[in-house]
Amino acid sequence: MSADRPINTEEAPTDEQLVPKEEPKPAPSSAPSPEPEPAPAPPRPPRKPKPLAPKLLALLVVLAVGFILAAIVFGSGGGKDETSAEQAAPAPSAEPSGDGEEAATAESLGFPGFATNNTTRVGGADPAANAAAVALAAFPATTESQRPKAVTLIDEGDWAGAIAAAVLMAPPVRAPVLFSSEGAVPQATEEALAALQPKNTHEVAGSGAAAAGEIAILRDRLFPKAPKHIVIAPADAPEFAMPAAAWAARSGDPVLFASGDDLPPATVSYLERHNQLPIYVLGPSAAISSEILREAEKIGGDARRVSGEDPVANAIAFARYDDGSFGWNINDPGHGFVLVRDDAPLDAAAAAPLSGSGTWGPLLLTDSADTLPAELRDYFLDVKPGYTDNPTRAFYNHVWVIGDQEAIDVNQQAEVNELAELAKIGSGGE
Repeated sequence: MSADRPINTEEAPTDEQLVPKEEPKPAPSSAPSPEPEPAPAPPRPPRKPKPLAPKLLALLVVLAVGFILAAIVFGSGGGKDETSAEQAAPAPSAEPSGDGEEAATAESLGFPGFATNNTTRVGGADPAANAAAVALAAFPATTESQRPKAVTLIDEGDWAGAIAAAVLMAPPVRAPVLFSSEGAVPQATEEALAALQPKNTHEVAGSGAAAAGEIAILRDRLFPKAPKHIVIAPADAPEFAMPAAAWAARSGDPVLFASGDDLPPATVSYLERHNQLPIYVLGPSAAISSEILREAEKIGGDARRVSGEDPVANAIAFARYDDGSFGWNINDPGHGFVLVRDDAPLDAAAAAPLSGSGTWGPLLLTDSADTLPAELRDYFLDVKPGYTDNPTRAFYNHVWVIGDQEAIDVNQQAEVNELAELAKIGSGGE
């Protein structure tokens, strides 16, 4: 398939409405780095958290200049018909000026280690670092107006609660997800909290379906209007539930969970609370049974399934789906996208602010660190942007890549960049 084929050319809640914040707990100084690099730098001593956003943004400017220079030298050559992973340029090594503390902080919070003209990587070594970096990307925090009024703190052992919490990123609440770890606060989270300075922090009790139900009720209390739809995702198949996080942040639709052939009490209770709302079940029948769909329909409104046979296809199906006011309906160029590994459900929640702000794009999944799935490549080709005469009047795609190179390596990122590149179509005048 040719890469150059033609394509289709309220008010925010008051602070009193939010749950009061607890002071962030300091990260234990003895906590080891979650995934140390092969040649790690000597550990820096624990330090008192302080607002870092201005310093981090300055560092990003330095990094961006380096990446632009690298792009000029190793440019992607957007006019090529095919992309070869073997031809991808290696990630440039950036040595930012400034003190070592700033560089170490940026790295620990997952700020981009490799950016191209059509992709940006948030390359944290763990979900806490990725969530902190995404939160600061969505809320630069250099002024009061750029800070979120609240954040949601979720234990990293509760992937379902984290995906459900993405709904609080939707307007008007706009609370990004950050992670705790067994009651402690990782250093990346601590530093993000110090920079963001939210007035309120909501910590979710319980886990799984119960936590999702609690978050859905909190959503009703904080939002001025009821949701338009309800999403039910599989509690036993996180790889099929992951795309729900991006949609929740985009739409304000709550995400509930089900497993086996039974609806958990928290899910039943919320369906009864909104028994006229349409229900969308995410995932194939192998992940969430048809019996669940029938039971949900008995309690609530009409139920429909959105699915693909595997996690990659399932995410694409949701990105393409259109049912009136429900679904992304992204079947043409000119959009943002977020790319995550299918075995990283916490990263789906961490990245949700990128789907609820900025380029407002759906979550897509890859099942390999080094190889772009064929069906995802085909989808990117279907929505590849193009122009005939004037590229400055064209539509553009941009892809956020979440995770370090152990999750998605630079060769795959380079291929995604090529597929997102604006292509010349036909023989229109220059």
